[in-house]
Amino acid sequence: MQKNGLSYIDVIYKVLENWYLRFAELTPKLIVGILVFTFFLITSKYLSQGCVKVFHKLFPKSKKEGSLVTLIKVSRFMIMIMGTFIALEIMGFSGFLWKFIGSLGVAGVIAGVALKDLVSSIFSGMLIGIDKAFKIGDYITIGAHSGTVQEIGFLTTKLITDDGKKAYIPNQVIFNAPFYNITASPQRRIILNFEIPGDEDLNKVQQGILEVIKGLENVDRLDTSEVIFTDLKQGIFTLQAKFLMKVGANMVQLKSEAFMKIKQRLDSDNIQLVTPTSISITNGETTLNENHD
Repeated sequence: MQKNGLSYIDVIYKVLENWYLRFAELTPKLIVGILVFTFFLITSKYLSQGCVKVFHKLFPKSKKEGSLVTLIKVSRFMIMIMGTFIALEIMGFSGFLWKFIGSLGVAGVIAGVALKDLVSSIFSGMLIGIDKAFKIGDYITIGAHSGTVQEIGFLTTKLITDDGKKAYIPNQVIFNAPFYNITASPQRRIILNFEIPGDEDLNKVQQGILEVIKGLENVDRLDTSEVIFTDLKQGIFTLQAKFLMKVGANMVQLKSEAFMKIKQRLDSDNIQLVTPTSISITNGETTLNENHD
């Protein structure tokens, strides 16, 4: 019995001794690995700023268009990843790490498919911040949504629409589809479309609308304003009024004012208006339509 007791104690002692020897052998590597990781953790902020400066020197255009905060965050994240792998390699855990990552291969594929849109939106948000095609306060149009940018997040961009609603647009949608920055355009051309019965005095209609447009306060470059007839169907003329809006003017207010005063002028001239068919805001060759019933 005593011999068996001694043998059990000897086994436990040998196991503990082996653990101690292995830990003693591993301790210097652990210390060095922790020190390396701590170094990357402390200096990552300054290293990322240095990387961004080098990036700006290699690509000068990015300094004007890029988002400095976003670039620093991305650079810092990459530096921390690099520091983590170096520290694990020093401590001798890199082999275990790669085996663990390999064992998650199938789960990673499943998660990648399930989270594809989420990851895409996150990276799209980072790219939007770097490209800086629009900023908070800009009036933009994305698909059927138009409004003022309230916030640019990692997953969504938040807009305040013309009717006061808050629209959340996934960054993936913005990055993969055309969008229009109305504020960034030096000139904004507003196009109002009307339908006039063919038996009305068209010259009088044309002259009256043009006088109203030139009398609006926030119309820019009055000499470029024009009123033209674009179509004739079933005895109804389609009339188009075009004018430029001053930079910084409120688009919604100007459209409302233009419609009200044009309607008042047509009523005073006893001219029948069939219906306003659409409003367009154009920048260069781009036309954005909003239907009105």
